[in-house]
Amino acid sequence: MKITKREFPKTRLRRARMKSFSRKMVSENRLSKNDLIWPVFLTEGTDRILDIETMPGVHKYSVDMILRELQKPVDQGLNAIALFPSIEDEKKDEQGSNAFEPDNLICTAIRAIKEVYPSLGLICDVALDPYTDHAHDGIIYKGQVDNDRSLKKLVKQSLLLSDAGCDILAPSDMMDGRVGIIRDALEKKEHHDVMIMSYAVKYASALYGPFRNAVNAGKLIEPSDKKSYQMNVSNSFEAMHEIAMDVNEGADMIMIKPGLPYLDIITKAKDTFGMPTYAYQVSGEYSMIKSAARNNYIQEEETILETMLCFKRAGADGIFTYFTPYLLNLLDQNSY
Repeated sequence: MKITKREFPKTRLRRARMKSFSRKMVSENRLSKNDLIWPVFLTEGTDRILDIETMPGVHKYSVDMILRELQKPVDQGLNAIALFPSIEDEKKDEQGSNAFEPDNLICTAIRAIKEVYPSLGLICDVALDPYTDHAHDGIIYKGQVDNDRSLKKLVKQSLLLSDAGCDILAPSDMMDGRVGIIRDALEKKEHHDVMIMSYAVKYASALYGPFRNAVNAGKLIEPSDKKSYQMNVSNSFEAMHEIAMDVNEGADMIMIKPGLPYLDIITKAKDTFGMPTYAYQVSGEYSMIKSAARNNYIQEEETILETMLCFKRAGADGIFTYFTPYLLNLLDQNSY
């Protein structure tokens, strides 16, 4: 961008900031309801709403209860949700077998939600960590997460989710080649309209802890971390290579995760590829804001809105945020 020569006092940049109406007139980015995607945690059973201790104000819902809970946000204009299952330990095994059962928690939820809210977009995570007893995203072989063995399982999971009615598959596993092999499988099964939102850039972050507790996948068995497949937090050029591979393999949109510490990656991705680009304000980001606000260290509403507009300014087309119900209420009262 070329900066025109401007000098004080002919130019006073504060003029447009002095009044509320003029600040709104010159605002370069705005937050709308269409920007918001609500990550929703599911639990088994009926008539259950469970608190998540590490995420104040966030809950796990049984299928019958999420059908009730969705009514207000859908009426307010909620456009899409992302579903994450939390299953009992007894159903987990080394292969993540429950992920491939047609009547498992996530598939049951997809069918039920689509019946009641047919226009609501459903985004479904593709990864095995909620289902494996070792809490890794793929198959363990010879002490490591095996890329190619994992791909076969991820394809099977993707087809099952698509058959159930998922609109957007979101592979978050970070296995090489998974977008291409999933896209090929979708085409063969004539799921031509199922979209892929690739977690193209998912860093091996310390900010996922509350989420892992929420989906009951908190304790990793060897390997003791996910650094062999999630990205090195120090790298940005590598992130562009990850995105390029996923775009070439058939991704319709891309995800950057976590969100706020990686605004530079969001901007670089949007500028480089021009693809629909989404940010995930992850559980650790959410819990830090909630904890600081509860202790009166920060103002909650202003901080939440600031983070949302930072995502938009960086180039995000949408934001996965646990603050979605809160923000829908705010947007009903004001525009930002």
